[in-house]
Amino acid sequence: MSAELGIAVKVIELVRSLAGRAAEAEVVVRHDAQALTRFANSTIHQNVADVVTAVRLRLHLDGRTAGGSTTITDADGLRTLVERTIAAARVSPADPSWPGLTPPAALRVTAGHPGSGERSGLAFGFDEATARATPAERAERVADFVRAADGLETAGYCRTVYVSAAFANTAGQAVEGRAAEAAMDGIARVDGADGVARLASARLADLDGAALGARAAAKARAARRPVELPPGDYEVVLEPDAVADLLQNFGTYGFNGKAYVQRQSFAEPGTEQFDPSVTIVDEPLGSRGEPAPDLPFDDEGTPRRSLVLVRDGVTRAVAHDRTSAAQDDGAESTGHASASSRSWGPQPTHLRLEASERPAGGPGGNGTGPIAESARPLVARMRRGLLVTDLWYTRVLDPKSLVVTGLTRNGVWLVEDGEIVSAVGGLRFTQSYPQALGPGRVLGIGAESVLLPESWGRARYAAPALHLAAWNVTGNASG
Repeated sequence: MSAELGIAVKVIELVRSLAGRAAEAEVVVRHDAQALTRFANSTIHQNVADVVTAVRLRLHLDGRTAGGSTTITDADGLRTLVERTIAAARVSPADPSWPGLTPPAALRVTAGHPGSGERSGLAFGFDEATARATPAERAERVADFVRAADGLETAGYCRTVYVSAAFANTAGQAVEGRAAEAAMDGIARVDGADGVARLASARLADLDGAALGARAAAKARAARRPVELPPGDYEVVLEPDAVADLLQNFGTYGFNGKAYVQRQSFAEPGTEQFDPSVTIVDEPLGSRGEPAPDLPFDDEGTPRRSLVLVRDGVTRAVAHDRTSAAQDDGAESTGHASASSRSWGPQPTHLRLEASERPAGGPGGNGTGPIAESARPLVARMRRGLLVTDLWYTRVLDPKSLVVTGLTRNGVWLVEDGEIVSAVGGLRFTQSYPQALGPGRVLGIGAESVLLPESWGRARYAAPALHLAAWNVTGNASG
């Protein structure tokens, strides 16, 4: 038994002792170790680490629900947590939406992992070397990035994350697991033009700082002396970094179970809402033999699994926790409960947009030129359009149709007859993301999905390049 599971079991025993057998309770214990090496002006300027063990209790007593948390894990700290959560429950309003507790269930392992099958232990393809990564190992990758940029000004970070966690409830569910992840995100700059390169992996060893630095530098050099283009609908190739923003917004607003039951989502399961070439899967346990990027259970103790959200253009499912599932005509939780899911809704955070059939010769990687390798065949087919590296500062104007406005950054180019003819200045767009990927509007999908990190959390997205028939540009660098 892990230390985290021991704490969770102790809290459940305290609940039974202090609140009686009628109380329903669930406990999540997380030990998080996050480390970040940051660089700017081509020099490491910060190395920080944060290690904390947090205990979160949710209690349902006499029809009322309350929650509490603590980072004090000795006997007195745990007893205080239980006592004040019981006191809070007794003065809370009635909770008619309480969905009950997750019954005992074995954890799942994605097919292809060592030891594939069902189990309740810790082994989920975990990478020990990433969990034990040192500042020197992260600094080595930063140094490789800076050297590969060959004199250009650089900035960014390399981070590693390790989590060991456990869950227990009064219904008898008790599970534990651990996960590790690494990510690198950097830019290179020359003459006011920026280029970017990012990558996430469950293994720090997979992050090649030199390859990322060379790619960022090549894009920066190619983005100099941009021209301005008028607003209008443009055929586009979105590189994986830009596609990751689409996936993030799909997960936050579209495939969110709470938004769906409140009819604030575009999702209509059973309906062909996307082009037939589009398949989107949430993969919290990883795929293709890689270590699992996340814990094998959610914050309600529900085992996680691969969830097909869109198959061949047809929307198949949305993500649920136990609360949203109970409101969706008796659907089941898909393992997407989080500390905030009852407020903000359950969200899939490991989305993969399936790539097209891989060509002979294996994966091309992210390339070292201004065009991502998997985007090259798509660009070659464009008569006149835009190659877009990255989207940022995106904000949702209408959650129901998922109309988003935002800006491009880190490189945009005008393409004519399959060739780049000029860099383009920053553009503003206003576009419905589902409509952009609607039937007949996806002209091509790249042959490789690239794992990309989210800036502020542990979510990550597997994104290929996308060739789309139209993208609504509403402004340029002048306004």
